[in-house]
Formats: sequence, structure tokens, C-alpha cells
Amino acid sequence: MIGCVKTSGRLAAFAVAGLLAALPACSESDGRDGGGTGARTGADTARTGAPGTVFRSGHPGAAGAGDPYFPKLGNGGYDVTHYALTLSYDPGSGRLEGTAEITAKATADLSAFNLDLLGMEVLSATVDGRGAGVRRDGQELTVQPREHLRKGTAFRGVVRYAGTPEPVTHDHGWREGWLRTDNGAVAFGEPTGSMSWFPGNHHPSDKASYDITVTVPKGVQAISNGQLRTQRTSGGRTTFHWHQAEPMASHVATVAIGSYDITTSRTRSGIPVVSAVDTTAGVDEDGAVLGRFPEIMEWAEGRFGPYPFSSAGVIVDQAADVPYALETQTRATIPAGVFHTTNVVHETAHQWFGNSVTPRTWRDMWLNEGFATYAEWLWTEDHGGASAQDHFDRNHAKAADDDEWDFPPAEPPSASDISGQPVYVRGAMVIHKIRQAVGDEGFRSLVRGWTLRHRHGHASTRDFTTYVEARAGRKLDSIWDSWLYGDGKPS
Repeated sequence: MIGCVKTSGRLAAFAVAGLLAALPACSESDGRDGGGTGARTGADTARTGAPGTVFRSGHPGAAGAGDPYFPKLGNGGYDVTHYALTLSYDPGSGRLEGTAEITAKATADLSAFNLDLLGMEVLSATVDGRGAGVRRDGQELTVQPREHLRKGTAFRGVVRYAGTPEPVTHDHGWREGWLRTDNGAVAFGEPTGSMSWFPGNHHPSDKASYDITVTVPKGVQAISNGQLRTQRTSGGRTTFHWHQAEPMASHVATVAIGSYDITTSRTRSGIPVVSAVDTTAGVDEDGAVLGRFPEIMEWAEGRFGPYPFSSAGVIVDQAADVPYALETQTRATIPAGVFHTTNVVHETAHQWFGNSVTPRTWRDMWLNEGFATYAEWLWTEDHGGASAQDHFDRNHAKAADDDEWDFPPAEPPSASDISGQPVYVRGAMVIHKIRQAVGDEGFRSLVRGWTLRHRHGHASTRDFTTYVEARAGRKLDSIWDSWLYGDGKPS
């Protein structure tokens, strides 16, 4: 994910802090200064009232999911079960035209509901086939159906939109969202960038299956999550239809558009592998890194349990100005400049930790990054390099004023810190302390049990500590108090 920058950890944390601070979506304000009025679907479209207005028997859904760091991210009142995204992209102009068909279930009586969408022009909206009212308010797109949605009922919302997606850029020039490249585009969504290219409930607590259909000029390729269902060319345009069957959080959805060398294979367990390497990237020409992917997958399954998805692979893209890799589901996206075995191991581990077992809120980020960083330590240990204890000792030897000890991994002080060094390295040190407490065989069983218990679900830090203590058969307050929640360098 964002912090997987294989430069210095200090630089990574500093850069991401700037990126997140630049996000208008993450402010504590109500966002009313950022948006214009969206297009109406027709003269008889229902009018949307002011925020908080009660419409007969229903109420508008909440404009945020209540995340401790991103209070306006996500939405309340409904649960998405499926996204069908139909996209058409022109690499020359950078224009994206899209239709998002969202199948969801109301979790409250709704007079209106919100979607997260940054920029882009909304052309029309319908709910269950009937025109709906829309209002833009910063990143919030409010949709008011003609008929109220009763709690427990399924509904289908369709939003047509178009424009040039606006990437989110921080002060140092690193970006996320829909990013143009020299020969196409690539989407990096964590933590908020996915709302730059499709409307949705963009919080990790609401996962759904996806169909992503992308039309591009003939000769250009479009890679996405899951399995390629169809590819067809007509009238000088090629359409690629990708299907992600297992639940996926929106921040790990991706589309990569450009010119790629595609390789296909299967793992020993039968998982189809589709990898795409940008033909202009000039990396891994002898296949040394990519060739180890089946080995990495087999090793990870032995360590973490059965692979949780029905496809796998990597995307290697030029991804201009992006010096970090991201665990896009089933097919991690790794920029050419940081494409090496360590990053492949890290992002592959995320398929278990972060993608299948997804954090309940962004405060639980250390569960993703601590495990993925510890996977790097396990990989070197299992392949004749430094042991996990060596990694632990080297990091513990750092001075008390090193940024590794800036804050407890389970309590980043702000949104700009969720990809800081303590989340990664000190998070991995927490995992190692657990291993020491339960022993090697107990640890292997504990990890595999964790990934199976929460497979395709969500988990919080409390869920994890409760689970670990149940498996250990005793309280582990000394680990939690010193390493997970304690201030400063543990002794």
C-alpha cells in the first residue's frame, strides 16, 4: 500500500503525510465550499432538500462512515453488494466516461443516500430505473430517489458521469487516484483516491463484488482486478470485461491502461496467474523478479493459509511520479522503479492481510502493514537471509528519537500518520513479540487461523488482540501495553 516505498521509511512517512494533508475530502469541515450543482435527470426529477431534512418516513443517509481519520469518507444507510462499472477512456485527451451501477441494501429507511465522488460531471442518476435527484457538495454526491427506500430492501442506483479525473496531489508531487501515464492511465486508490474515478461507498468497511468493463482504443490494453471474462474489438475500440467475484474494498480496485506484455500461468494450487508488465517500463527484462511470483505464492500459502481469491498476478507500470506499490486486489500494482522481490512479497502478503481480512477503520492500518512487513522478514528467514529476530534486533537498536518510535502503531495521531514508520516496522515488531510468546508452531497456526476466521471480512485491533489471547491461553498485556499502545521506545 501507500507506505510500501522502498526508499527510506522516513521519506515515505513524510511524503504520505503531505499527501493526506492535501486531501479536501479528509477535512473536518462540511465540504460545502467545494462543489457545484450536479446535472438533473429531467424536469420531473424529485428535488433534493437541505442536509438533515426529513422526507416523509425516511431520513437521508449519513454523509460519512464515521472513520476516526476520514469522517467524510464512506456513507451511511446502505450496504453495497455489487458494483458494475462501465468505463470508456481516451488516453489522448484524458477524458473518462463512466456508468456506475450500484446494487445495495438499505440498512435504514432512506429518503436519500450519498456517494463519494471527487470532481467529474454527473450526467444523470436513477434509482430502480426511475430518475433521481442529485446534488453535489464537495466530494459528496447526494441521490434522492422518487420513492423512499425501506430498511432491508435491495435497490439499484445508476450514475452516469464524465470528465477528466482529478488526481489527489500532495505538496511534494506524489499522487493518488486516476493517474495519467505516457501511454494510458493507472488507478491508485488508497486511502481515498478511488472516488476520483467512480462514485461509491469509499470506506473499507463496505466491500462488494465488482464487474469492471473498460473500452479503450484498439491496440491499447486495460487490466483490472479478478478474472478477464471477455475481450472484444469493434469499430476501432477494444472492450475488456474483468470480474472480481470476492468482496473487495474500493481502495484496492484498479484499472491500468496502456501497452503491456501479458504472461499467464497457474500456481501449484491451481490459481490462474495473469501478470502485466508495461512495455515502456524497461524492467525485469530477464524475468528474474516476475519469474519468482509462483514461488512467492506457494510460500505465502504455506505461511498464511489458502490463497483467498480466484486469481492472482502483478501489474508493473511506469506509474509516473508514484514511488510506492499498492496491494490492488488479486493483482498488486508496482511501479517500475520499485519492482523487486521484496515489494512483491509485501504486496502479495497484503492479499491476506488487508484485502481479504480488511481493517474496520483506517486506525487498524497496522494490521495490514505490520503483517506485510513481517512477511518480508519471514521471507528472508526462510530463504537463507536475515532471520526475523535479526530484523527485530536491528530495528530495536535504533535510537529513542528515531521516527520508528514516534507513536504507537495502533494509535496514529492523525490521518497523515497512518502510513508512518511505526505502523509498518513497529507493527511488525508486535507480530514478532506474539511469535515469541506462542512459539513457532503456535504462531504458524495462529496466523493461518486468523486469515481463515476473517476471510473476506473485516477485523479491528481489538478483534485481533482478543483472538491472539484466546489462542495463547493467557493475557498478553505486556505486549499490548509496551509495543502496540505504548509511547516511546519499548525497553
